[in-house]
Amino acid sequence: MSEPIDRRTRKRLATRQAISNAATRLFWERGFEAVTVDDIAEAADVGRMTVFNHFPRKEDMFFDREEEGRELLRSALRNGDGATMPIEALRQLAHQLVAERAPYVVFSPESQNFVRTIEASETLKARARAIRDELADVVASALAETAGRATGDPDARLAAALLLAVWSTAFAEAHRIFRQTGDAEDARSTLLGIVDQGTVGVLAAMAGTPYC
Repeated sequence: MSEPIDRRTRKRLATRQAISNAATRLFWERGFEAVTVDDIAEAADVGRMTVFNHFPRKEDMFFDREEEGRELLRSALRNGDGATMPIEALRQLAHQLVAERAPYVVFSPESQNFVRTIEASETLKARARAIRDELADVVASALAETAGRATGDPDARLAAALLLAVWSTAFAEAHRIFRQTGDAEDARSTLLGIVDQGTVGVLAAMAGTPYC
């Protein structure tokens, strides 16, 4: 019985990816606001309801790695070796992602299309801000859990807000550098430099707490 389930899962994931790919291509070509769900369904060769079954909101098709990113942060904070403090674990995660050339840290013409599409859409900019807030909640909860503190711990929330500010600045500056120079290695170095420097500041701010 496991083989049919696996096959159905693969088919579902393939359909989801096809919808996301079609939507992203249309968003890049026309702008987010100009593309309708019907346009996406036609481009992906699926029904309108199939689109909504996979993506409740149009912007979810654009930010289709959102949940994957959340889980990555949770894992980095929860699955440490016990000797690495949580804030340092996130700094190491940035270096790991760059070393592995993970899709989150790719700087290319396609990544510039992604950034430009966000900048041109108030809906996407609002969703990006909401995602940042949601990620801060994820980090705060995971930090509190690792320290044995209650969810909503003020120290954990402060640390999470500072960390998200560091990472947001690092990504924004890295993309700006790539836009100016076209040098992906320079962009990655910029990202890691800001993460490293910002982590020092966060550790100083959180001195005396279980998070550093």
